[in-house]
Amino acid sequence: MKENRRNFIRKLATGVAASSVFSPLAVAQAPRFRWRIQSAWDAGTVGYSLFQKFAERVKELTDGQIEIQTFPAGAVVGTFDMFDAVKTGVLDGMHPFTLYWAGRMPVTAFLSSYPLGLDRPDQWETWYYGLGGLELARKAYEEQGLFFVGPVQHDYNIIHSKKPIKSFEDFKGVKLRVPGGMIAAIFAAAGAATVLLPGGEVYPALERGVIDAADFVGPAVNYNLGFHQVAKYIIMGPPETPSIHQPVDLADITININRWRALPRNLQERFEAAVHEWSWIHYAGIQKANLETWPKYKAAGVQIIRLSTVDVRKFRRVAIPIWFKWAKQDKYAREAFASQLEYMKALGYVTDADIRGLSL
Repeated sequence: MKENRRNFIRKLATGVAASSVFSPLAVAQAPRFRWRIQSAWDAGTVGYSLFQKFAERVKELTDGQIEIQTFPAGAVVGTFDMFDAVKTGVLDGMHPFTLYWAGRMPVTAFLSSYPLGLDRPDQWETWYYGLGGLELARKAYEEQGLFFVGPVQHDYNIIHSKKPIKSFEDFKGVKLRVPGGMIAAIFAAAGAATVLLPGGEVYPALERGVIDAADFVGPAVNYNLGFHQVAKYIIMGPPETPSIHQPVDLADITININRWRALPRNLQERFEAAVHEWSWIHYAGIQKANLETWPKYKAAGVQIIRLSTVDVRKFRRVAIPIWFKWAKQDKYAREAFASQLEYMKALGYVTDADIRGLSL
């Protein structure tokens, strides 16, 4: 009899404890986190609108325990200052284009697509989530006091130009805005005078003639920024290689390491899931906007110039030695590229003849 009574009390206590976890009072008493996260997207672009929707989704998935105050490019700090701002706690997190930090973290040049490398979103998804890329990125970022939550699928990049560029040789002498990293090195090797600028400064630089041409994300966002008003040519690769230099431009969500560690594990898991989910929502949203935007370029009198397969081969000859040179800059860059190189070999993208005489 006593044993039955003890069992009854134990079950009752368990039930009360369980119900309290899901009660309105428990939810109200749960820890709450308010994060300030700045994006590389300018206000008024489809990219920033999608970022705001991500913040809403995080609040929903965490039952309001994580609320994100979003900021567009330059609102708190300059775009290229976000890294230090998150590291020092001025911002809680950032939503940049990953390769922006290639000058201080060489591995980031291999955390997004690079000229003539892996060129499809699913390949990058495989590398990050199937071949160890995410774990490698997190190790590298942790040394900087940051937590790399995950990549955000975005778009292929195009080049807007004030003058027609019809071949590899035509890049010689062109003052070209680039995002840095291997992309800058490869265009410089082709003879371009490369310039590093945040996206918000591209329009005035084109307008004033500071630059002749600019690489910056894809059709929809670039139209939002008014590039069609100051550059009447869009330069792309052949149909099978629409973007020679950056076919899969990846962004990311990165959080200050102490802010991240302050989260309970269940909220960390929900936030990671939210980023992974949003990555593809963002990609689809951008692609939809691109399809709606192309007719607007035509109406604005913008001419699309496609480089040839011969030009692709010329870029490839320049690019491959630069891959190896860049990979030797630190241990994480070497490790990332080594795994990607094996993947590209398996896909048939790289042959032994392509890399003869080159080593890591």
